[in-house]
Amino acid sequence: MMFFIDLRAAADGQISDKYQHYGLDILPDDAAPRSREPVIGMKIRVVLVSALLAVSGCTTLDRGGPSSAVTPVSTPPAGGKVSTGIVSAMNGGLIGGSVGSGLSDAEKRKGLEAEYKALEYNTSGQKVTWKSDNSSHYGEVVAAQPYRVGSQDCRQYTHTVYTSGAGVTARGTACRNADGSWTPLT
Repeated sequence: MMFFIDLRAAADGQISDKYQHYGLDILPDDAAPRSREPVIGMKIRVVLVSALLAVSGCTTLDRGGPSSAVTPVSTPPAGGKVSTGIVSAMNGGLIGGSVGSGLSDAEKRKGLEAEYKALEYNTSGQKVTWKSDNSSHYGEVVAAQPYRVGSQDCRQYTHTVYTSGAGVTARGTACRNADGSWTPLT
């Protein structure tokens, strides 16, 4: 069996069908040229499967899309008080950060309750306000449109705290747990 490479074809960058290069194979003189169709077909399949896998990671099974809303409880709890367990699950919320510095524990509790009520019961853009009993501290919480992350409902929200008329605003996101509590992500 004799092998040779057509140097004239190789010099100008062209290789004849008889000597197609697949990896490091060189075809003998008496071999029939291979068809490129299976190789091209395989490349197309690999590209399509890769594209489908990449896109499938961006979709959800929820058919409601981004407009599906958190289903709020029809009314807040009687007396306006939220259970201690629900509020403590918020890990201080936004008011536990720098926006709440200088507030008493009772004021922070009122702020956390307002955060919970805004996230759980209010529609997008509706304010929940709170006011201190003993000082000029007060605040307002506004939750944005809810959206789904996996199986959880999440909302972005802002909390503005006013001390002596000057306001400081913090922004964050919280997701609702199965037990009805909200866990801040930021």
